[in-house]
Amino acid sequence: ALESAWAEGALPVLTASDCSICIATLPAVVAHEPEVHVAWLDAHGDFNTPDTTGSGFLGGMCLSAVCGRWDGGFGAGIDPRRVVLSDARDLDAGERDEMRRAGLAVVAPGAVADAVRGERVFLHLDFDVLDPSVMPFSFPAAGGLSLPDLGALLADLAEAADVCGMELTS
Repeated sequence: ALESAWAEGALPVLTASDCSICIATLPAVVAHEPEVHVAWLDAHGDFNTPDTTGSGFLGGMCLSAVCGRWDGGFGAGIDPRRVVLSDARDLDAGERDEMRRAGLAVVAPGAVADAVRGERVFLHLDFDVLDPSVMPFSFPAAGGLSLPDLGALLADLAEAADVCGMELTS
């Protein structure tokens, strides 16, 4: 899907049931867009490793795999300093330490556009960035965005950066 979208000059949009899709997509994105940045909108960091996870859930470790913190089987893909994570309101202690060691930027939702301004950006949007009162989720985390807030964030991002593709997960 990515190959044909880029060949046709289209904006690739992928949907998946959880964030682990990025283990395959982000290395492919970087192969086509070596200087790409990633705006990762998620209630969770998805930056645990097999050594830090309490659950062993792949969806909670997938971003760290594509950032080369452990071998997910599809290649590292992206330098963690090219990832901007927001809002990450539900993090494990070991995950937080791993993010700090990797140099992963964590910003408030209102700061995403400025963090990637002028850059070519691939958007990862996990809908659990929304508050669970807006939409129920498998792994709810209170304190998320409203629909109007998410809409404003996405509009700001589209104005600030050159969005080259996106994946939508839940």
